[in-house]
Amino acid sequence: MYSQNSHLNNQLKVWLLTLIVLIILIILVGGLTRLTDSGLSITTWELFLGIIPPLTNDKWIDYFELYKTIPEFSEQNFNMTLNEFKVIFWWEWGHRLLGRLIGLSVLLPLIFFSIKYDLRILKDYGLIFLLVCFQGFIGWYMVSSGLFDRIDVSHYRLSLHLVTAFIILSVIFWKFLKLTKIQAQYISINTNLIKVFLFLLFLQLIIGAFVSGMDAGKIYNTWPLMGSSYFPDDSQFIEFLNVNVFDNPSIVQFIHRNLAYLILGIYIYFLFYVVKDSNKIFRKPMLIIGISLFLQVVLGILTLLSGVKIFYASLHQINSILIILSTLYFLYLSNYRKVN
Repeated sequence: MYSQNSHLNNQLKVWLLTLIVLIILIILVGGLTRLTDSGLSITTWELFLGIIPPLTNDKWIDYFELYKTIPEFSEQNFNMTLNEFKVIFWWEWGHRLLGRLIGLSVLLPLIFFSIKYDLRILKDYGLIFLLVCFQGFIGWYMVSSGLFDRIDVSHYRLSLHLVTAFIILSVIFWKFLKLTKIQAQYISINTNLIKVFLFLLFLQLIIGAFVSGMDAGKIYNTWPLMGSSYFPDDSQFIEFLNVNVFDNPSIVQFIHRNLAYLILGIYIYFLFYVVKDSNKIFRKPMLIIGISLFLQVVLGILTLLSGVKIFYASLHQINSILIILSTLYFLYLSNYRKVN
């Protein structure tokens, strides 16, 4: 708990919960922006002017003409009409507007709490604002990769953008937990193993972003085999030694599948110890993790079999939020003495 001032603690919790909701929302919108190929519809970065959407037909034409100058239009969407452009524009505009809203929702309360109560709040929560600013830079860094020599953004930069969002969400959620009255607990599992599990979840996020960024999910739409074999028949194992292995969509999809199996196996190992442990408080978060992992596997399979339909792919990404947050809660329960 930050202080003995319960009124301040309650205000901080409301603030952090609001940020959690906003960040979950922007992850959802960001995923849909990618799935609808809308991310390159706005080719300039207007920090303040960009808040105002096109209000006249001439302004819409200006934005559309700028879009026509990039490879995505000339090589892929050359038949796009102005009305079709407006659809992808609104997704990207909404995503950027949410980013600005989050920035203000961090900065203004941070200033208020620091002035009214204690400058230590700036020290404790200033990292969140720095991460949000960094995320804004990464967002434009990602978009800029698709404006000249390619029709999509770099999957590496897309991955960085997504993982940074999850890091921000995790930091805020962890700080929220520190404001609660959760009591110290003990579990027989080594907390380092839980951290390894969490690390694998974040690694899976990275690989999943690679899959999304390269449209790798559209290559092999079968399960449990990739086509007619377990390993993709258009690749070879020796390619794992290649420095560009993560530029191969088939292998990236293979890694994403098998990393999911590994994560599921480790979860079963944890579940065995939690069920055996006499402290029942760990069973609820483990149950949530288990249900969300099961759903994630099912949604991943449905996403593949459907040819990456937006509905399944979006749910697949949203559910990953539940997995990360429930794992963080489990780690916090078992690591309480070290964080307070």
